[in-house]
Amino acid sequence: MRRSEAILQRPDFNFNRAVYKTMGFSDSNLEKPIIGIANTWSELCPGSYNLRKLAESVKYGVYAAGGTPVEFGVTGACDGTAQGNEGMKFILPSRDLIANDVEVMVQAHQLDAVVLLGSCDKVVPGLLMAAARLKIPAILLPGGPMLGGEEFDGRKSDLTSLSEGNGMLSAGEITEEQLIYLEDACGPTCGSCSFYGTANTMCCLSEAMGMTLPGGALVPAVYAQRTRVAYETGEKIVELVNKDITADKIITSDSIDNAIRVLNATGGSTNGVLHLLAIAKEVGISSSEMIEKFKTIGMNTPLIVKVNPSAKYNMEDFYHSGGILQVMLELEPLLHTEVLTVSGRTVAENIKNYRPVSVNREVIKTLKEPFGKFGGIAIVEGNLAPEGGITKPSAIAPEMQKFTGKARVFDGEEAAEAAILGGKIKAGDVVVIRYEGPKGGPGMREMFKAMKYLYGVGLATSTALITDGRFSGTNNGCFVGHISPEAAEGGPIALVEEGDEITIDIPGGSITLHVDDEILRLRKEKFKRPKPTVKEGYLGLYSRFASSASKGAVIDWDI
Repeated sequence: MRRSEAILQRPDFNFNRAVYKTMGFSDSNLEKPIIGIANTWSELCPGSYNLRKLAESVKYGVYAAGGTPVEFGVTGACDGTAQGNEGMKFILPSRDLIANDVEVMVQAHQLDAVVLLGSCDKVVPGLLMAAARLKIPAILLPGGPMLGGEEFDGRKSDLTSLSEGNGMLSAGEITEEQLIYLEDACGPTCGSCSFYGTANTMCCLSEAMGMTLPGGALVPAVYAQRTRVAYETGEKIVELVNKDITADKIITSDSIDNAIRVLNATGGSTNGVLHLLAIAKEVGISSSEMIEKFKTIGMNTPLIVKVNPSAKYNMEDFYHSGGILQVMLELEPLLHTEVLTVSGRTVAENIKNYRPVSVNREVIKTLKEPFGKFGGIAIVEGNLAPEGGITKPSAIAPEMQKFTGKARVFDGEEAAEAAILGGKIKAGDVVVIRYEGPKGGPGMREMFKAMKYLYGVGLATSTALITDGRFSGTNNGCFVGHISPEAAEGGPIALVEEGDEITIDIPGGSITLHVDDEILRLRKEKFKRPKPTVKEGYLGLYSRFASSASKGAVIDWDI
């Protein structure tokens, strides 16, 4: 018996039937599978702006396949608007809120299945966390990426070009009028941002782990094909109900391996590590097991995709070269191809049914001739990061992957940004931004602007930046984020002082603070853990119960 069927039987549950009938549902509607449509639509976020229209197409598909769709709203904040201000503190914590929101609505109303509509950075992993937790049929439908803007600095512009432009304005390389023109021209359509940041990374990883229909991750938001994918998603979710194909049969250890493989092969966002840790926790995979997966898979996965920020090509170029289906075709010998997907078929069957398009080999390479031997994500460990830090070799020039410099220490993002724009950072410096972790921020803000400003003032290839916070998927240059334990928990990053020498060795997988152990011990004795900066509201709750970044930065009630 279906979940909804159990609570709509007469006579015991005729009250429930009457509730639906007050909204116009008929007896015929209530005899069919009740399919939830969890929609993160809003007029605050370009990645969500087209989801209202897509929800209608999903409903048509559900009706056509013999189901009854019921739509409800879900939180979906915009990382872009929140960049560089207090709003960013709420972005990562919103991931848990989204997962809880979907869980509450699906369980309270005993829905038979759910289609998850979302495109953006914390929205997609939050929706996937809910799917893994609920163990009902579920499909994630992205809204699709936006198209690239007018050319700027040798490539199609995107929203992050403005931060680079600010740095150039500060350096006197462009005028204020040119920057204002760029503001109008860098984002010509709605959709998730046109570069391979966290939003598009997570949509791609959803397809890689089988939770999005084959080919569904990268169709641009404004293409007619995006509407057709939405309709097919509506049809397919009813099929999954009829076949009892639930999300826990799709999100497995092997399918997560496939997602890690694609993350590395495509040079995706470092935030993908944080989010896959959180999703894996929902299906009972420990953080220690996941870290070993990242290490092992990263070391034997070649980099076969380069798109913005690692190259001039944007998401539309990635899509026209075959997208994730083409990537999985290239990676087939390295994948778990027997795993099930929301298409109702295995990965092997999806690949077999795929007809390759005209592939731009400057975007997608082959296993035999990759861009690089190793994947796009790396974990570094050492006395500065005992629980590890995350970096992105695919976005770092080879000559910068081993860097030694003097620490310039800042307790917060804004102070570091002011120093960069004020000309106080010099070649050979390692910018250290701390107290920006899950608890310390609180909320583990992205250090998006700092790296862009370093680029804009001409220091991208002569400085490094490390933080217990996060980076945007569009950042490039020598950086290490997610340093754990964080400063607020007394991690070694809290003990760094101005002028200390730091070495980042990405090929060697290490990050070292060149300070004698005895000196560090004395500094540790003097350290006083700071009091929480936020004690009230949801952010206060998150600050109190957030786990380490090495454990996914999820709310952990066991803390």
